[in-house]
Amino acid sequence: MWRLVFACLSLLAAGPSEAQDLIRLARIADIPDQYVGGEMLRAVYAKLNIRLEFEDVPGKRALALSSAGAVDGEIQRIGTLSRDYPTLIQVTPAINYIEPAVFTTKLRFDVAGWDSIRDYSIGIVRGVGSSEAGTRGMARVTATTSLDNMVRMLDADRFDVMVTDLFSGLAAVRKLNLQARIYPLAPPLERIHIYHYLHERHRDLVPKVGKVIAQMEASGELAALREALVKQVLGTQ
Repeated sequence: MWRLVFACLSLLAAGPSEAQDLIRLARIADIPDQYVGGEMLRAVYAKLNIRLEFEDVPGKRALALSSAGAVDGEIQRIGTLSRDYPTLIQVTPAINYIEPAVFTTKLRFDVAGWDSIRDYSIGIVRGVGSSEAGTRGMARVTATTSLDNMVRMLDADRFDVMVTDLFSGLAAVRKLNLQARIYPLAPPLERIHIYHYLHERHRDLVPKVGKVIAQMEASGELAALREALVKQVLGTQ
């Protein structure tokens, strides 16, 4: 559904009829915030007359493909990615942000950072860097294969809480019609700025993309686009 929401945006982004350059980016499959980030980037690249395509794969597979140069980069990842994957170059400023949040079926408590969930059994999605970093060293963490799978496992009481981006979690719970059972706790664990990454062979493109992101951020266009996409995915518009 998410890929169809902004079909009109894709047509506009195609621009003039002359041939365009093409960039292929890894996209973590079935993660709503990756869809939103991808559509935001589609608008960014359209201003450079560059067309985007996405390769939908699990999180770890995405990093294997992008870091090896099998695709041209990543839609959005946490800011420390280049430390572990030096072939991927960060584009600044940030393209988006995520708010990791705690979802549960029965618990009630005020979230006070990552340490406040340390004593619970926790579900995360394998390959999502923010969740892996936030729960590192915790004793009872289950890494699931996908967001939908994690939501179903929480519904089946396989762990006490799950952690995912607030927006993505709300979208997945709604998609599986589990709103009456699964709910987020407040506040989110933190807000994390996330960045677009390109493979080092596109080093010359990095400042050009960064300049467009900065211009769209300054004008408010980027924030308005994100808000519209989030509302569309959540069905509130």
